[in-house]
Amino acid sequence: MRTPDADFLALPLDAIADAGLSTARSLGASHADVRVHRLINQSIRLRDGRVQSVNDSVTTGFAVRVIVDGTWGFAASPRMSAEAAHDVARQACEVARTLSPLNRDPVTLADEPIYADVSWVSPYDIDPFTVDTADKIELLRDYSSRLLDTPDVDHATAGISQVKEQTFYADLAGSRITQQRVRLHPDITAITVAGGSFESMRTLAPPAGRGWEYLTTGWDWDGELAQIPSWLAEKVAAPTVVAGPTDLVIDPTNLWLTIHESIGHATEYDRAIGYEAAYAGTSFATPDKLGTMRYGSECMTVTADRNEPHGLASVGYDDDGVASQKWDLVRDGRFVGYQLDRAFAPRLGVARSNGCSYADSPLHVPIQRMANVSLQPDPERDTTTAELISRVEDGLYIVGDRSWSIDMQRYNFQFTGQRFFRIRNGELAGQVRDVAYQATTTDFWGSMEAVGGPSTWRLGGAFNCGKAQPGQVAAVSHGCPSVLVRGVNVLNAREEAGA
Repeated sequence: MRTPDADFLALPLDAIADAGLSTARSLGASHADVRVHRLINQSIRLRDGRVQSVNDSVTTGFAVRVIVDGTWGFAASPRMSAEAAHDVARQACEVARTLSPLNRDPVTLADEPIYADVSWVSPYDIDPFTVDTADKIELLRDYSSRLLDTPDVDHATAGISQVKEQTFYADLAGSRITQQRVRLHPDITAITVAGGSFESMRTLAPPAGRGWEYLTTGWDWDGELAQIPSWLAEKVAAPTVVAGPTDLVIDPTNLWLTIHESIGHATEYDRAIGYEAAYAGTSFATPDKLGTMRYGSECMTVTADRNEPHGLASVGYDDDGVASQKWDLVRDGRFVGYQLDRAFAPRLGVARSNGCSYADSPLHVPIQRMANVSLQPDPERDTTTAELISRVEDGLYIVGDRSWSIDMQRYNFQFTGQRFFRIRNGELAGQVRDVAYQATTTDFWGSMEAVGGPSTWRLGGAFNCGKAQPGQVAAVSHGCPSVLVRGVNVLNAREEAGA
């Protein structure tokens, strides 16, 4: 079993925790937690095989969060010492007491077992921060050259973002938790310029909670890079789509983003009761609909999972000290669950948090954040994508994500993609272009006739899910199979733009 890095464990973790917690207790805190947080980042970007940028950063600090008189208080510092922890704990308690007269909703935390001296490390083989930067650049240059050496590609960009996140959590109840996770986001894009316009196409490899092995053996880089130039040339020459109601087979590389926007955000409980209203909106999936609303067809079961292997939101424990879990959000088409942290669970009348608390830096307060939210495959039969396509007489097969738009209630949406293949009489019949699909959330998922089997299930995701004021970002994954959706409104994006 891998353990957290020795240089992180060598920080004065226990001394900071002891000082911060003892001070908070002496000042009347009913709850206090200390979180030491270190983020190690590296970003490399190439254009046409030439290095554009290499950025390295390390952020280290700690935060103390308290509840005094039923009110949250929070303070943080980059000074890693017991003396600083005493000062920060005092500041956090002062913040809580100052805000207490304004608080009309006293904080109650859901109970959670104590986890004393436990640790968790995400699964990966090669720590990317042990690989020489020159070797990373050489690999990205090689991938770029494979595209540039073809006549159909005029330019190529290549990049990799890498993060190692380390945390130590301790609270007054007695939990002490150390964690470390690694994630990567590769992106190789081919660009062609023709007839005064340009078109691009990128690899479909999603960001993932994996190590450097992902950039060598964790994806079919050889196969995809060999095919992208011909796919791109075909797309440039493809006819424009005919708008109207259309049957769609949607690949997991596209559908994950629809899940993120129309299910993941919609089932965040804090959003549903108005906590994001001033910034990112609310949700149509309000608490009065829980257990009764038909979210989609009966083949729709969606789970939230903080344990998904290689998931970007996978952890052993959240930033409330809650052990990670898996639970249903939609079961057989019915809306049955929310994502919760320890403060919001009691407000919903739920005895335990499902572990959705996270802060993206030591200087930010933990907030409720999204788990890995995934559509489940057909449990009875391993239906293939080709079988789903065979059930369509006249439609489209959509691959890869691109732009999206969704309203503030996560209800009306529009999505595009990277590649759109015509389906004629159950077979693929070349690409079309300028495709966007549009629907309301419940109409779209209600029109889902079939889901693919386990062999079609893939994990997608993003590094940059935004939320809150001040703004925070979180990485999250979404798994799904291929699906068949009937009669979705398809737009011609070029005609809609007046081009």
